Amino acid sequence: MTGTTRRPVITGMGALASTGIGADVVGRAAREGLSGIGPITRYPAAGTPLSLAGEIPDFDPLEHLEGPVVAQTDRFTQLALTASDMALKDAGLTPAELAPYSFGVVTASCAGGVEFGQKEIERLWSRGPSHVGPYQSIAWFYAASTGQISIRHGLKGPSGVLVTDEAGGLDALGCAGREIARGTAAMLAGGAEAPLSPFSMACQFGHGLLSTARDPERAYLPFTRAASGFVPAEGGAMAVVEEERAARARGAVPRALVLGHGTAFAGMLRFDRSAEALAAAARMALAEAGLPPAAVDVVFADALGVPEADAAEVRALRLLFGARRAEEVPVTAPKAGTGRAYSGAGALDVTLAVLSLEQGLVPPAPHLDGAEPALPLNLVTGRARPLRPRTALLLARGLSGSCSALVLQRAGDGP
Repeated sequence: MTGTTRRPVITGMGALASTGIGADVVGRAAREGLSGIGPITRYPAAGTPLSLAGEIPDFDPLEHLEGPVVAQTDRFTQLALTASDMALKDAGLTPAELAPYSFGVVTASCAGGVEFGQKEIERLWSRGPSHVGPYQSIAWFYAASTGQISIRHGLKGPSGVLVTDEAGGLDALGCAGREIARGTAAMLAGGAEAPLSPFSMACQFGHGLLSTARDPERAYLPFTRAASGFVPAEGGAMAVVEEERAARARGAVPRALVLGHGTAFAGMLRFDRSAEALAAAARMALAEAGLPPAAVDVVFADALGVPEADAAEVRALRLLFGARRAEEVPVTAPKAGTGRAYSGAGALDVTLAVLSLEQGLVPPAPHLDGAEPALPLNLVTGRARPLRPRTALLLARGLSGSCSALVLQRAGDGP
């Protein structure tokens, strides 16, 4: 996003994860190395191979949204709407303050409205078509969150939805940054997922990447010899992205710069072959940011928790930084404590990376301090690491092969 005088900045954030509700709450839990992984309670999981997930505690959508909106939407959209409200409040921005057609929204989703859809299909087959609600046609759709956010806040600017699986949470921020560079005043960007319905979990189990461990402390251990898959989760985050000078002119305090974004393709479920694609995406992001790899102070890893995939990610870091630097740069994976919320995971990493840049602390990867490392990596574990990072690199990979990278920089620093 260099080559333009219009620099995109994040001015507001909202987040929900298995460790709490609100960006500050989720950030505090990450700094303290807390975990939200636990037994599945959203449906009877006894007798199934999957017993653990990252569920958001005490999230009642009626405490955050109006009754008619809740009736029309799936949980993944309710999370995105709630996070968007939080982000706008954090940014101190009312969309009506901006010129018409100058405020847009882009969200990412991997699962869509699976819980809403399953309930309606159950009614169809058990009671007949007349018992299927009219909102089935829109609530399940991947674009539901973008549409509902746009309606709620009257957003008429550039809008869209990205279905690039886990990579989508980063892609949404990259897309928002480019829209700002083109002339859009502001964007809401991020991703949220609620994939913990029985049908959805059965589909996820089919790809063979989920952990079947019963102990929350041992279930999701990326980059260790005990790695055996990941724990799925619900959650996500939204951010307000604005043009820097306009944001400062209205009195907003930029929280981070969105400097660069890159994508590449590795092939569906070919995580073992993703090293080159992930490294290529990172190079693209850094090139767009106008920065060399040596400028990266901390990496928020994809951290799939599958041995072949973890090894490929470490190879990607070696391709990007060189062997020695790859073992020196701090790497973290807070999602080991929240669970992997698919498109919401990258958006949550954005939230935590911004907080890390602001606070000078890198959150640890929970559960890993007692596990035997499997790869040469400067992994942050145990407790938050004091560091004054200027530039963060975020990595993500999707089930369908998308590999993405995003570069964020501490506000107040030039590229």
